[in-house]
Amino acid sequence: MSEERFEDGWYVDERCTNCDVARQLAPGLIGEVDGRAAVLRQPRDRTEVRQLHAAAHACQTRSVHPPGGRLDAALDPFPMALDDTVYLCGHNSRQTAGANSYLLGRPGGTAMMVDTPRWSTALAARYEALGPVTDVLITHRDHAAHGRSYADHFGARLWIHEGDLDAAPDADRVLRGTDPAEIAEGVIAHPLPGHTRGSVLFVADERYCFSGDSFYWSRATGDVEVAESVTWYSIGELAASLARTAGGLRFEWLLPGHGDRRRLPADEMTRRLRRLAARTRELRPRPIDFTAVRW
Repeated sequence: MSEERFEDGWYVDERCTNCDVARQLAPGLIGEVDGRAAVLRQPRDRTEVRQLHAAAHACQTRSVHPPGGRLDAALDPFPMALDDTVYLCGHNSRQTAGANSYLLGRPGGTAMMVDTPRWSTALAARYEALGPVTDVLITHRDHAAHGRSYADHFGARLWIHEGDLDAAPDADRVLRGTDPAEIAEGVIAHPLPGHTRGSVLFVADERYCFSGDSFYWSRATGDVEVAESVTWYSIGELAASLARTAGGLRFEWLLPGHGDRRRLPADEMTRRLRRLAARTRELRPRPIDFTAVRW
């Protein structure tokens, strides 16, 4: 019997910036070829079709195309549940370098947005359908582009650290210094200067770590890594921040802006972060090189 075919004709166009988002959402179907994403094979079942549609709706440059070339809004899976509390927003924005963003559910049915997807009123309506959004948390300056628009639409508070305040000078709440700060019950901001001067981790319920661009899960190394080739402020400061913070962080889910997500037992995450802190101390400043990131 011949193999059933599902939607032959998927492809990635030349506008791809190699941000890794499509590969995260369609592993094995989309891979890296000659410095950008490419369709490695066509889908074989409906699950794989859904994965490709997720990649297409998340892609910041709209470079992932289905057969016929037009995306069907009815197949948009976002916001996509990662578990019973956190959703991936999708619809990544070119103005945030294609960063992932998230919705964090809170007791009582409200939510917080961590970093921002592409802005539109239609998307905002999709996100707030999950519950009133009370806060928009910006992990650092690179991801602040749409923060004010979402905060104003939701009637929410916009948060950023003073080190990156010029990226959101009209923020409603400004985090200061390097000490942890509780911003809501169960949600702790951990300033982590390094990638930028005002980088922050948000840890919720000792379960979720929204790490921005401070560290991420690398499929290439099978471990938690820093993007040492894309550190705008100081790799030395990032090493100091990790040394100060790593031992006190407890979480299961690593949810970065760039790079892949991963869930591990909390004790295992702590061990890996301590090893990362030790490795980062050995790193030295280097020129910015996006091609050197180990996705």
